[in-house]
Amino acid sequence: MLGTIVGIEEDQVLLKLNINLTEFQSLINLHVIMEDNNKMIVGEIADIKNNIAYINLLGEIKDNKFIFGIIRKPSFGCSVKLISKEKIPMIISIDHYKENEDLYIGESPIYEGVKIGLNINDFFANHFAIFGSTGSGKSWGVARLIQSIFEKQHSIAYRASIFIFDAYGEYHSAFKDISQKVPELSFKAYTTNTNFSENEVLKIPLWLLDTDDIALLLNVERQTQLPVIEKALKLVGVFARDEKEVIKQKNDIIARAILDILASGHSSSQIRDQIFSVLTNYNTKDLNLESTVYQPGYSRPLKQCLIIDASGKIREIELLTNYIRTFLDDTIELSLPDGSFRYGLDDLKMALDFALISEGVLNSDRVYDEANVLKVRLQALINSDYAKYFDCPDYISRDGYIKSLLSAGGNRKAQIINFNINYVDDRFAKTITKIYSKMLFEYSKNLNKRASLPFHIILEEAHRYVQNDNDINIIGYNIFDRITKEGRKYGVLLGLISQRPSDLSETSISQCSNFLIYKMLHPRDINYIKEMVPNITTEIVKRLRVLQPGNCIAFGSAFHVPVLVRLDKPTPPPSSSSCDISANWFIDRR
Repeated sequence: MLGTIVGIEEDQVLLKLNINLTEFQSLINLHVIMEDNNKMIVGEIADIKNNIAYINLLGEIKDNKFIFGIIRKPSFGCSVKLISKEKIPMIISIDHYKENEDLYIGESPIYEGVKIGLNINDFFANHFAIFGSTGSGKSWGVARLIQSIFEKQHSIAYRASIFIFDAYGEYHSAFKDISQKVPELSFKAYTTNTNFSENEVLKIPLWLLDTDDIALLLNVERQTQLPVIEKALKLVGVFARDEKEVIKQKNDIIARAILDILASGHSSSQIRDQIFSVLTNYNTKDLNLESTVYQPGYSRPLKQCLIIDASGKIREIELLTNYIRTFLDDTIELSLPDGSFRYGLDDLKMALDFALISEGVLNSDRVYDEANVLKVRLQALINSDYAKYFDCPDYISRDGYIKSLLSAGGNRKAQIINFNINYVDDRFAKTITKIYSKMLFEYSKNLNKRASLPFHIILEEAHRYVQNDNDINIIGYNIFDRITKEGRKYGVLLGLISQRPSDLSETSISQCSNFLIYKMLHPRDINYIKEMVPNITTEIVKRLRVLQPGNCIAFGSAFHVPVLVRLDKPTPPPSSSSCDISANWFIDRR
């Protein structure tokens, strides 16, 4: 007996101790059982003041199983004693370890020799978050967590698919030799380093992107810009293919643009210049500046029909209008590309240029300025090193592309796919993560058997990408918020790794079910965690400031109670160590 209950306040019991504290090691954070009339209530000693122990109530033991939560408070006559070491695992870990169902991730710093584990489904079938300040051990924790999945003695997680978006390129060293430990497993790496790398450079087939993806790529800021992108995608199917296949469509599109110019009401010189510009850049063998326009008695090239007479008018405007109308084809319907044909950035640029004309934006300076921004940004992309990421010479389908990401060559499957996005700026890195996450989500939604191939998307430095940004106002949704709300039923799960949780999307955090939180110091982040993270207690918040590196507080649906964990050292570790200043500064003068 540790003592006598002298008070019960909400979910805390006050216990007057009758033991000599100097004869015990620290009782803080140890668990006790309060037993009375075959009822066993479990609590954790949170504090001791003036020989009074303050015990937080956690749950009950029924039928030799721990159940979190309290329905009835303990009575004042309960016997209170420290829980036996044999019963500790059922409260803070796994009671009966099963090879294919459970996972050990570390040890308890409180109870020496007690391994801390979790149920695989309870953790990995839900979204999770790992938070901590720089140097607290987040990267090592992520590496250890993933390595533990693939180090089981009698089971191989062959169908696991873990996509890591590696902000600093630090996880390559932790997973590259996975096949040496388990020959059946494979690690696959992509890089954004286009100058030199032993890994495959990231390549995104442009024809697999839809209107929303292109909007993200071009950093759309107004909804009025979306119709232009949509029109460009409809046109790219015409301009990217051989003229023999689509000449009627091309003629129809060019003719409608010219007719719009002719009917615009602009000055004759503007009309002439705009038609010259259109037919110089967009023409076919049938419709161009040299096309022959017939009139009873004689013929002339189309460009001569644009001559302005002494009165400042285009005399042959009616003749030209009637000629251009012969190219209209009302049976033609343009549709968005379905990913069935290849096109590149230059094809998209041509289609976007023409979309600016065919949408009539030339008639409005304001609309033209808004739409022309897209043209400028696309041209900037084409001229940048980032264009190499879209340089895909061979056609591949959407399903084929996803399967290629998962392929390790031959019939082998890759279990860990690492994207090193260290060599691009944050804006482009955010776009990459969104495009890939959306692609994986859409692929999973279309599987014949729902959730038959789970995808885990791990975002290092998630606060750079998973933000309360403007996507929902432009395209109607944020892909990360959508995944956190809908992804579980399709088997698409997010892992958010961040040192600044206060910069993360509130919706995404609120949908996470499990948390590993390392040492946190910034008051804003601590307060944000307290407000946003479900089931976090004041006691957990107090501990965050004083955690040692490598230790975290784990809680959520995969843990019976919030538990302090010292994660095992990853072998090999990620390349996340701090710079060794003294080794780089000093040289030996001896």
